[in-house]
Amino acid sequence: MMQLSHTLILGSKSPRRQELLRGMGLDFVIRTQDSEETYPEDFPLEDVAAYLATQKAQVLLNTLTENELLICSDTAVIVENQFLAKPADREEAIKMLSTLSGKTHKVITGVSLSTISNQWSFSDTTLVTFSTLSPNEIAFYVDHFKPYDKAGSYGIQEWIGYIGIEKMDGSYFNVMGLPTAKLWQELKRLGFIQLD
Repeated sequence: MMQLSHTLILGSKSPRRQELLRGMGLDFVIRTQDSEETYPEDFPLEDVAAYLATQKAQVLLNTLTENELLICSDTAVIVENQFLAKPADREEAIKMLSTLSGKTHKVITGVSLSTISNQWSFSDTTLVTFSTLSPNEIAFYVDHFKPYDKAGSYGIQEWIGYIGIEKMDGSYFNVMGLPTAKLWQELKRLGFIQLD
């Protein structure tokens, strides 16, 4: 039997993160509030995802009660020392995917865990290599899947992941938006979860 010491609160509207937490067998409540997704200009790119996850948590801290644990996360795509956020429009989505085509990039998901008295954060990195994508393949994906809510302008679980990803080093679920294995280890380490 799985026992949780706190009620889990997921601070995300992302259907993918909800699906991943459910896949881990965890019950949770969704609670969200918009936060500014900005970071200092000179901030190390590898640390941006964990920083933004913590920022998302900050705006929800005052809603927590004694027995609640808040999980917030943010995913960053980095290629050639360039940070790719969510695309603003079709043109930007096509440009991002053209940049990723034929190259290896980093996907870093940062996670923030918060109670009313403590806060922890960690991140996980996956290396993803795209094959060379034709302009038609990129346009087809953008027009049919409209990846405007996704960092780097793609979802690995969608068509482009099936046809375009050549290899991957690291967690698949991390690229989807939540490093499930690492999250499980942290929840165990911090004493929030037990299996009988």
